[in-house]
Amino acid sequence: MFYQDHLTVNSKLTVLNSVQKWFETFWLQHDPLVARQNHQLHRLNLALAEGFTNAVRHAHSGLSVETSIDIDVALHDDHMEIQIWDWGQPFDPTALTEPKPGTLQEGGYGWFLLRRLADEVSYDRQGQRNCLRIVKYTAGAAVG
Repeated sequence: MFYQDHLTVNSKLTVLNSVQKWFETFWLQHDPLVARQNHQLHRLNLALAEGFTNAVRHAHSGLSVETSIDIDVALHDDHMEIQIWDWGQPFDPTALTEPKPGTLQEGGYGWFLLRRLADEVSYDRQGQRNCLRIVKYTAGAAVG
């Protein structure tokens, strides 16, 4: 089993609800175990929202709202993969310091939230764009 879809949107936070609805529709159409994996849908939808808003707020800060963000989703037998493509400057998330529990700071939580919601998260420069890759394995599948 392999299903995939692609969405291109402008760099505006106002399209977030449409992006999340598109993702949910894709999941519900193609995941035969959706009734038992609703928690996975919600985790991935939250990860998608975090990745998308980071692309708008950070990667595309200072760019036109017409700057595109491409989103690819793929459902495999053993995992779901989301790729969010932006046109921002390269960024190294491994340089971030994880906030200590019980401390407050402004910003900087998104990368660590993504790592807790997904089994694999990477952010790499590919050509002139960056790709945030989010992978979640289905129950019982080996983590890559």
